[in-house]
Amino acid sequence: MAHPGFEFYSRNTELVARDLLGKKLVRTYEDGPGKPKRLSGIIFETEAYGSKNDPASHAFNGITSRNAIMFGGFGKAYVYFIYGMHHCMNVIAHSPNNDAGAVLIRSLIPMEGISTMMCLCNVKKDLNLTNGPGRLTKALDINRSHNGVNLTDKQSILQIENGINPKNVVTTTRIGISRAKEKYWRFLIADD
Repeated sequence: MAHPGFEFYSRNTELVARDLLGKKLVRTYEDGPGKPKRLSGIIFETEAYGSKNDPASHAFNGITSRNAIMFGGFGKAYVYFIYGMHHCMNVIAHSPNNDAGAVLIRSLIPMEGISTMMCLCNVKKDLNLTNGPGRLTKALDINRSHNGVNLTDKQSILQIENGINPKNVVTTTRIGISRAKEKYWRFLIADD
């Protein structure tokens, strides 16, 4: 499967957030000794986060130990822990003339390894399995150990592959934040 390369992520963060819709997030998961399994889903919803231009961004106040990856290489995972209970996964993406930026993966359409995802989440039905940033990281067993993983590397435990081309995309304001709520930087697939 083809992967978006380094150049895909070295563009305006909002453009990358929109263009990630329809791509496939893939997690190689060890389902027993010597039994790698693919857990994957189509990226259905994203949000863009900037830098000095975005008070809602972790990068707004400069580099810290938590957000340093946002100022690093393009196409890497930025995984952080929030509310003492959830991990959130972002993709580092920004134009070369901006110092930082990331795209939050907000939801997926589950594709591969759904029964394993259900076991990881301890649920009996796949309803809303990957609907939300905390749910999708739990379903794909993504945590802080994946912070900095190169998503463009075909041998990586986490990858983003090409998927589908959505015909219709909805753009809205971001949700779950207290600052810069007016920015239309949330993107969703609107196809049936």
